[in-house]
Amino acid sequence: MIPNRLNKSKILVAIPVFNEVDVYTIIQRVKSFSLDILVIDDGSTNHLREELIDAGNVRIIVHSRNLGYGKSIINAFMYAIKKKYDYLLTIDGDGQHEPEDIALFLTEIPFCDYDVLSGSRYFFPVMAGKDVPMERFLINKEITSILNRITNFGLTDSFCGFKAYRVERLKVFHLTEYGYGMPLQLWMQAWKTGLRVREIPVKLIYKDLTKHFKGILEDPNIRLQYYKNIIRKELTNAGQNMVVGYRTKKAVRY
Repeated sequence: MIPNRLNKSKILVAIPVFNEVDVYTIIQRVKSFSLDILVIDDGSTNHLREELIDAGNVRIIVHSRNLGYGKSIINAFMYAIKKKYDYLLTIDGDGQHEPEDIALFLTEIPFCDYDVLSGSRYFFPVMAGKDVPMERFLINKEITSILNRITNFGLTDSFCGFKAYRVERLKVFHLTEYGYGMPLQLWMQAWKTGLRVREIPVKLIYKDLTKHFKGILEDPNIRLQYYKNIIRKELTNAGQNMVVGYRTKKAVRY
């Protein structure tokens, strides 16, 4: 249920999905908060669309083909702005976020001192023996370190999709990255436009440790370079005299 103080806030929960089999259950759990729900079906090839229709009282955007995680989030931003929501929450549809943790974000609404409230799976040190894909963890750590050197945001998890935004501030973004690197473009533009950012801890869940990226991004070296290139491009667009990997004069190696 929504606390009384939230009754005046118009809140949307957006769930990007692509062939996720657990999304129907996730939707039902999100419904317990009595919030509007938007599902972005990114070109699923299974019977997901029929399940979404059966879920009832859910807004749906359908991509005729798979366009990418970033494009799904961009669509959610555009929808929230167009429909004049006050806050947008995003939660992944693969079961790696606990819908019940939406309550953690709702307790922070209305936002007073920040514009983006981002979940972090690594807010606290990862415990020894915790089931975490080490390759993903190390790439996340390196990219997060690079972002912090540039932005001073003090992030601990630059890739977590569990977030809440003040919708009015979404209008400053000009996001063009459709792939998994979109969050990095978002962080860089948040820094350039002076948005205020805060993190809160959310549960660390990896349901399938064998899950991997498709195509060339399956190679971690190529994926890491792809992420760095997004940051480099945003720095170039900002007119900053830096490159990813070094800062001029101070030669700080990332």
